[in-house]
Amino acid sequence: MRVAVTGTPGTGKTTATELLEARLADSTTDGEGESTPDLEIIHLNQVLEDEALYTEVDADRESKIADLEALAAWLDGRDDVVIESHLAHHFDADRVVVLRCHPETLERRLRERGETDAKAAENAESEALDVILSEAVEEHGLESVYEIDTTDRDPDAVADELVAVAAGEREPSAGEVDFMDYLT
Repeated sequence: MRVAVTGTPGTGKTTATELLEARLADSTTDGEGESTPDLEIIHLNQVLEDEALYTEVDADRESKIADLEALAAWLDGRDDVVIESHLAHHFDADRVVVLRCHPETLERRLRERGETDAKAAENAESEALDVILSEAVEEHGLESVYEIDTTDRDPDAVADELVAVAAGEREPSAGEVDFMDYLT
């Protein structure tokens, strides 16, 4: 089983998967949560940094350009994992969770964590245009994509939804979230 957790930067991927990781660890030690599969969490952006799996640095955006082929090779043979990253939907997965957040909230979150106004605005527009959702559906099909709107959900509730997706207790839901109002 491979679950990809993706979404525009600032939607809550790292926070939610860290909570999921803690729950998975607890379920293996206390005997509870039998319906939750035993999955390892892979924070792909950390792998990219640690293993230097990027081709160059974009100075304008202050970001590394991922080497998707090298990351795919690194992931090869790793099963029973949750792959977390805004790039996760580019890799083989049985289920793809796209975390969503209203662009105004997303823009605020990104600014609060130190992103430039330009980068925050670019990501907010990308979120309004469903860029990552569209890529995920194109790559994996509607039947494998699950949307979770994190705008007004606390991280524990998002982690609950991730558990439900991983356990097969939630139906695919691509296309349910709409933020086009941000652009008008």
